[in-house]
Amino acid sequence: MSTHKVGSDVTVLGDALEVPGIGFIPVNAFVLHARQPVVVDTGLGLPDRNFLETLGSVIDPADVRWIWLTHPDRDHTGGLFALLEAAPEARLVTTFIAAGEMSCERPLPMDRVFLLNPGQSLDVGDRTLAAFRPPLFDNPATVGFYDDRSRACFSSDCFGGPMPSAEVAADGDAAAVDAEELRAAQLLWAAVDSPWVAVADRDKYLATVAPLREMDPELVFSTHLPAAAGITARLIDTACLAPGLSPFVGPDQQALEQMLAGFEPAGAAPAGR
Repeated sequence: MSTHKVGSDVTVLGDALEVPGIGFIPVNAFVLHARQPVVVDTGLGLPDRNFLETLGSVIDPADVRWIWLTHPDRDHTGGLFALLEAAPEARLVTTFIAAGEMSCERPLPMDRVFLLNPGQSLDVGDRTLAAFRPPLFDNPATVGFYDDRSRACFSSDCFGGPMPSAEVAADGDAAAVDAEELRAAQLLWAAVDSPWVAVADRDKYLATVAPLREMDPELVFSTHLPAAAGITARLIDTACLAPGLSPFVGPDQQALEQMLAGFEPAGAAPAGR
């Protein structure tokens, strides 16, 4: 994992996963340096990641007051329980559905849970965070937020897209990516991550995009896209193209076997021979 600051109020905790044939998927978490500091998502749970150590290079975990979990998928919850232990004063911002889903793996300390739904807000001392449901999502518990002080929108999986390298994915600037490449990456991600959009009513879907235009954020932070400054209109215009996309269909078993064969050392004998 790596860290870099965007603007005066947000630090990106950057990471990436390589998906053969697709590219490098950013997997970001964030620190919002509010009077009551907020950690947004907690990264991957892979054994070679140490989310808490990376976070500790940015802020003392004991100073964290809020952990905003945009949804409970495993690429967002990797360091959650370690952070809850290291940040005894922090409360976990989530939804009823998400709390139930996470409790299937490990009980949550319910006295530290703060349930917040789209349309509600959270006071973090020097600003109020307005919760909303992003137009594209892969989990029904998804809740992003808008910070009107920093003009930053935290959109969870919405606006994601695979990048050409791990460096761009974890530490890059979405505005520096070629516009057509970024558009194609966004649409691919929408087809992969939100396949339901293929059958969505276009007008109803676009109505969920309208609040984002009204927010007009200067900064967009997505879990699966490098930080994006000054290109919000472009990101939203691309998201508006999602209805009717053909759902992504991944490789089948035959393709998997071909890929695995390609990993074998030259001259290696097939198994069983």
